[in-house]
Amino acid sequence: MSEIHHRVENNLQAVSALLRLQARKTKSSEVKKELEEAQRRVQTIAMVHEGLSQTADEIVDFDKVISNLLKMSVDLATMCDQHIHIDYVGKFGMMPAQDATPLSLVLTELITNCVEHGFEGRKEGHITISAGRSGNSLNVVVEDDGSGLANEEHDGLARSSGSGLGTQIINTFVTND
Repeated sequence: MSEIHHRVENNLQAVSALLRLQARKTKSSEVKKELEEAQRRVQTIAMVHEGLSQTADEIVDFDKVISNLLKMSVDLATMCDQHIHIDYVGKFGMMPAQDATPLSLVLTELITNCVEHGFEGRKEGHITISAGRSGNSLNVVVEDDGSGLANEEHDGLARSSGSGLGTQIINTFVTND
């Protein structure tokens, strides 16, 4: 089993390296941004996989996973020349390993959205992630002190019709059981 985990990890690192190389080579700033976002997503999956491969259980302590995720998010903000403070309130607790990867991707997308859009034109900002259990449900809130959404953007998100890939990823994982 450890050989399989090692191969998966190596393949994810290879994909990440290829995306990084292509991002450096491209002349288009739009293509570069898209490749960097794809690389970030692959890195998130690799990080979660690494954490999952170190446990023999089918259950993961997501509070340990989130600390690496938040560090990666702060690194992203630094790359964008911003100082972002992230507060983490509550506990995610234990969860099935199969839920950890999609939750990590959703949180990464939401935090990235805060950094890239909520703090546009600002050098600093504050993000709060709250997590708590209610029966069998996990309630997660990601909020920032950024500019907010225009009414039409807010309405589009409420109807699950956001146009960006990040919004589509979030909607896919959140609406699937």
